[in-house]
Amino acid sequence: MRAVGFAAIVLVAGCALPAAQTPASAAAQDTIEVVTSSGVHAFSVEMATNDAERARGLMFRKSLPEGHGMLFDFQTDQPVQFWMRNTYISLDMIFIKGDGRILNIAENATPMSDALIPSAGPVRAVLEVIAGTARKFHIVAGDRVTGSIFGKH
Repeated sequence: MRAVGFAAIVLVAGCALPAAQTPASAAAQDTIEVVTSSGVHAFSVEMATNDAERARGLMFRKSLPEGHGMLFDFQTDQPVQFWMRNTYISLDMIFIKGDGRILNIAENATPMSDALIPSAGPVRAVLEVIAGTARKFHIVAGDRVTGSIFGKH
């Protein structure tokens, strides 16, 4: 998964990844919770906090267990967009503002697609989880996410 800041209009760490590269885990792990009308749902996430981790994302992965994901932290709110190049599994992308509120959700992103998926406004972070998670747990725009980068409200 690669992200693009609209302001920069360039792909983060662009096309330098060879197709044969194997997946690697992000350096840090965290737990976040999404508070929805159906309850509180916890996710164990790999943190992508630098350009290299955000550029690699979940590319080349063959599976992603339910309840797990990757949280892309951009440090400040900014418009971003993602693509699914070299990403073999369908994902839900949950775009989260700095205050922890969900701005937008892109469900069932198409694997291996170069189509850009925009945040629809400034966000601090993007949570990627296995496709179908947002629908299963009734996660919608306006729901709150808590965790180390959003506070524990």
